[in-house]
Amino acid sequence: MTDTEAEGWFAAADRDDEAELVAAVRDGDASEPRDWPRLAIEAGFVDDEAEYYDALHEVTTAATSAVVTERERADDRQLVHAVRAMDDCRRTANELAERLAEWAGTIDEDAETGVEYARDLAGRTPDPGEERVVSLAASVAALADEAEDLEAFVERETPSIAPNLAALAGPTLAARLISLSGSLEKLAKQPSGTIQVLGAEDALFAHLRGQAPSPKHGIIYTHDAVCGTRPEDRGSAARALAGKLAIAARIDHYSGDYRPELEAELADRIETIQARASDDRGEDGA
Repeated sequence: MTDTEAEGWFAAADRDDEAELVAAVRDGDASEPRDWPRLAIEAGFVDDEAEYYDALHEVTTAATSAVVTERERADDRQLVHAVRAMDDCRRTANELAERLAEWAGTIDEDAETGVEYARDLAGRTPDPGEERVVSLAASVAALADEAEDLEAFVERETPSIAPNLAALAGPTLAARLISLSGSLEKLAKQPSGTIQVLGAEDALFAHLRGQAPSPKHGIIYTHDAVCGTRPEDRGSAARALAGKLAIAARIDHYSGDYRPELEAELADRIETIQARASDDRGEDGA
């Protein structure tokens, strides 16, 4: 076999070994284009051009499937699924708890609201006619328990997947940022301005339509650095936080090294921003 033939994805591959062919398609390359169907025929890999393209279609489809499977099994994708499932469980539990309170009010004059009441109701032995209500309460409690278990998973796993993000934002907020972006890689490629408004897409689109002011922050509002800052300075705090989160995401994705100095730098910046309130109060008092 010549060097030109050896560059083909079909070269030195067993036609019946799909894994080997997939690896050749994914990892192989060629210095320049060739008449690959003809070379494959000459190499005895296929009998004609139609068979070549059938084989190429099968192998490229298998290669694409392998890539998708690998990415879905990646740790950050597991984190994305976990945080989304956690939110779904919590939202559904709260919605059903409201429905339960309405229903339970027809059989219990002391009926309350919320998940905790559902837990209490689920633990009691139903009287005749109350079976379905108590069963619904048990389902609400189970969903709430699952949400708590998923949150514990997120809190445990995020620091190993994104150590700098978890340190700066906290594990749950870090996981939400990854989830909103779709993956750690996508988050790492986002500019800080985009990270600042993640979760505020509706407000951003309204602003672009001229129907609302530009949002200062998205879900990073829940961070103490932002919500703990007076309203007029929250934009500055959100920009400072988003800038450090952008750096943290890139470090986590490209190297994975933990950089504690990021936390110190953010703390210093937020302290400076929040100190403005004290300075302004001092001036007003003077």
